[in-house]
Amino acid sequence: MQITFLGTSSMVPTKDRNHTAVFLSYDTEGILLDCGEGTQRQFKIAGISLQKVTKILISHWHGDHVLGLPGLMQTLSSTDYDKKLQIYGPKETKKRIEKLFEAFVFDKKLDFEVHEISNGKFFENNDYILESYQLEHGVETLGFAFIEKDKRKVDMKKVRKFGVSQGPLVGKLQQGQSIEFKGKKISPDDVTFMEKGKKVSYVTDTVICNGCYKAAKDSDILICESTYSSKLMEKGEEYGHMTSKQAGMLANKSNVGKLVLMHFSARYKDTKELEEDAKDVFDNTVCAWDFMKLEL
Repeated sequence: MQITFLGTSSMVPTKDRNHTAVFLSYDTEGILLDCGEGTQRQFKIAGISLQKVTKILISHWHGDHVLGLPGLMQTLSSTDYDKKLQIYGPKETKKRIEKLFEAFVFDKKLDFEVHEISNGKFFENNDYILESYQLEHGVETLGFAFIEKDKRKVDMKKVRKFGVSQGPLVGKLQQGQSIEFKGKKISPDDVTFMEKGKKVSYVTDTVICNGCYKAAKDSDILICESTYSSKLMEKGEEYGHMTSKQAGMLANKSNVGKLVLMHFSARYKDTKELEEDAKDVFDNTVCAWDFMKLEL
């Protein structure tokens, strides 16, 4: 799994920080979290093909989170994109997507599907689950979590002790099936172990609320907004945003492994103050920058 931060600014971009967008790559899946203005150009600079995008998750419909959507969709429609793009967002997302196609001229058709979601699980396959959580920002806003399922891993040293080498029999053991080899039964419990899946949560544009804690709970990585430092807490409350210290407290109370701050106000020329503010309450904190990559 790889996470690429394509945009880490809030409402106003800066020369160093683009509007909000985060790309999570997992196996053949490419999940784009929000799509601020200029996101498709950020993909190019990061060296990531737009063809890799399979899902777009929209937290809410403020411009700094969606203004890049029509451009990205138009580019996909003019390429050899051979998938059905899946778009997920809060209620009224279908209507707003329809309005995009009324406002702009798309010469070629893009195959896509729009899903309106609220609280709870909205996607599941054999490898992972996607969940959404209701946040509080004055407009319909969602937080998200990517939850990797636990995986059975084969201990090849133990397998070789039974005389079994790589091949279909090892595959069956990894799938949790018992096998028979040279007259001896081998159980998956004899030679495999369960590896716990990772959880990545995404919380942006909200005041502290129950949905924040549900999203953040037990996350290996919490990607969280940090629009203001604690010195501007009243301003944050007025505009429906968290401070960096509040993000740190959220991580502290939610059994989070690592806190990654983003969605910074343009007033901050660097993010040192915000990082230190969060570290007062949660030490394993880092401020994201555009094109930062994390490997899990």
